[in-house]
Amino acid sequence: MKFNTTHKFVLASASPRRKELFGLLHIPFEVLTSDVEETSVKAQNVQQYVTEVALLKTRDIAGKCPDKTVVGADTIVVYEDCLLHKPVSFEEAVQHLQTLSGNTHTVMTAVAIITPDGKESTFVEETKVVFKHVPQPLIEAYVASGDPFDKAGGYGIQTDGVFFVDRIEGDYNNVVGLPLASLVERLLSLRYISI
Repeated sequence: MKFNTTHKFVLASASPRRKELFGLLHIPFEVLTSDVEETSVKAQNVQQYVTEVALLKTRDIAGKCPDKTVVGADTIVVYEDCLLHKPVSFEEAVQHLQTLSGNTHTVMTAVAIITPDGKESTFVEETKVVFKHVPQPLIEAYVASGDPFDKAGGYGIQTDGVFFVDRIEGDYNNVVGLPLASLVERLLSLRYISI
């Protein structure tokens, strides 16, 4: 399927996974990476936090590309109202995965869209992910591979982290980092793309 658009799109993301997913729209776009400090965001709850981070990234790029429509996103992993950021050490990655083992957590991705006239649109997609009981040697081997360190919650469902997942309830692509079906629905409803 091919969508049509009169907009010039920019994807505000360093994620190769988001770039690949956005590419499935088959519309021209460029990729620019925001260098904002995500930890500067203060929020009342995790849904507000992920939305504010997505807006922060998207506004940064929109300010550099005033004639383009910018799409940005942020993905977080939440377990019992606790945010599991990208781990910064071997120990933290192991701790994240031990926490998730045998439990259900929520992956939230906020998407922000900003047009050249400054109009902003946001939404948050949630997917429940159920982990198997993961043996400690498997956790340590996965962390030693280096894969967890650029991923919220310390795992990638599209990489070897898939070995930990029992099942999901919701959009798989949301867990990867971009809820593509909901994004298309929003872009169509805003008439930024057409069939």
